[in-house]
Amino acid sequence: MIARETKFLPALPAADETGRFEGYASLFGVVDLAKDVVVPGAFRASLEARGSRGVRMLWQHDPAEPIGAWSAIEEDARGLRVRGRLNLSVARAREIHALMGQGAVDGLSIGYRVERGRRDRTGVRRLEQLDLWEISVVTFPMQPGARVEAVKAEPVASAIRRTTARLFAGA
Repeated sequence: MIARETKFLPALPAADETGRFEGYASLFGVVDLAKDVVVPGAFRASLEARGSRGVRMLWQHDPAEPIGAWSAIEEDARGLRVRGRLNLSVARAREIHALMGQGAVDGLSIGYRVERGRRDRTGVRRLEQLDLWEISVVTFPMQPGARVEAVKAEPVASAIRRTTARLFAGA
């Protein structure tokens, strides 16, 4: 009988050392905890009018807590893909950066005004056109799959090599 072996790779940081990160702020076709579902194309007009620089990056939807800036916001087949950078000159952003690195905070959540939506017979509201005005880093996203996913600046293979080197440096 062959013995099974399990190896665990330490978690990679959610944001790189300069504060850059990316993820999905909203997923298309997924019902959130408030029984809303965003349809593909819902952000198109807002993004054309406002661009990524016109959408604020906040902490927990608090307009008194800006923490950085979005460098890219775009719809793809999965949802609303975002790339941004925490402003590490801001104390709250440094705290969030540390929490992201630990894996304690990784939620993303959108702040918007509904321009066109309708409820179906099951009570789910289909959001067809949204005016997106902010995306927040949050502890508990309304859409559980809306998460910070990866470091933008560093390819995963590079991060794995760096982590492996660190693990075996003392061996």
